[in-house]
Amino acid sequence: MVADKAGVSRGTVDRVLNNRAHVSPEIHAKVMEALLETGYLAPKQIHQKNLEGSEIPALKLGVLLPNWTGHFKSEILRGIEAAKEEFIDFQTEILVKECQTDVPLEAIELIDELLTQGVQGIALCTPNTPTITEKVDKLWNERKFPVITFNSDLPNSSRLTFVGQNYIQSGRIAAELTSKCIPKNGKILIAVGNLEFNGHRARLQGFQERMQELNYSESQMHIIETFNDYQTTYRKVLEYLKQQPETCAIYMANRSVAGCTEAVKTAGKKGDIRIICHDVAESTKLLLQDGSIDFTITQNLFRQGYVPLTLLRDYLQKKKLPESNGISTPISIICSQNIDQDYPPYNI
Repeated sequence: MVADKAGVSRGTVDRVLNNRAHVSPEIHAKVMEALLETGYLAPKQIHQKNLEGSEIPALKLGVLLPNWTGHFKSEILRGIEAAKEEFIDFQTEILVKECQTDVPLEAIELIDELLTQGVQGIALCTPNTPTITEKVDKLWNERKFPVITFNSDLPNSSRLTFVGQNYIQSGRIAAELTSKCIPKNGKILIAVGNLEFNGHRARLQGFQERMQELNYSESQMHIIETFNDYQTTYRKVLEYLKQQPETCAIYMANRSVAGCTEAVKTAGKKGDIRIICHDVAESTKLLLQDGSIDFTITQNLFRQGYVPLTLLRDYLQKKKLPESNGISTPISIICSQNIDQDYPPYNI
């Protein structure tokens, strides 16, 4: 009732009541008036709340996205939109830039554009290269400018924290699943997107480590880099299967899963080769249903879009540092029999 009368969200009413975050003077006044009119608080309590309320300067936050499309982009943008909606009663603006390539120089140029537009903090997903790490370090060392990474980390930089999957663990899970499905002498193809992205490297590391612990040799595993491109994935997978027709499994540590499954189908190997991948795009669900894929390992991309912005706001408005150096999102294993379960909860 209070929220409806004030024309704000219930979350805003809660924040005013509990002083969890400050809102603009105009919104604060509307909520106080509604609290009084509904009788939720007595006049004496309203006076005390007004004394506690104070104005917070306007914020402008930036987001830098990689040149990835499909499920990744739609879920990340959904998380960003959720943050925008939550911030609607605050004086907070969110600007989004998207890279068109994986070239580090483009990412640095877009960071500079965001800085020119007056952002006070940036959430970014970029290749893990020395030039980008140096840029983040310089921003922190010279200006104490906060950067939070999501989905793919810059682990040796001065970023505040990383929000994303524990990629080493997810790679190890993929290895564990693979080992249950193939013989001990089986050959495995590993397809990664771009090894300049820390997340892709970490998945590969976790997969290789676990397979070796399970007594699979390095010579049994062949690695290709496909840059998340359908045609490149299709061509490289098909070429390898022609050279190594006895291949037992493919680990897709990248996003061009359809390119892989089409190559397997072209090679006449559908159903003979175990395929394990990541994430749950609609196309991936269909491939699980028709048996083209055996398992997929999920991560909560929605939270990777939402959480970095809330952390930046808390740091800039309340001087609250993130609680840890890395914030992991849940991991689930999906097969054809649990496609429609709630995995992991795509809520805030």
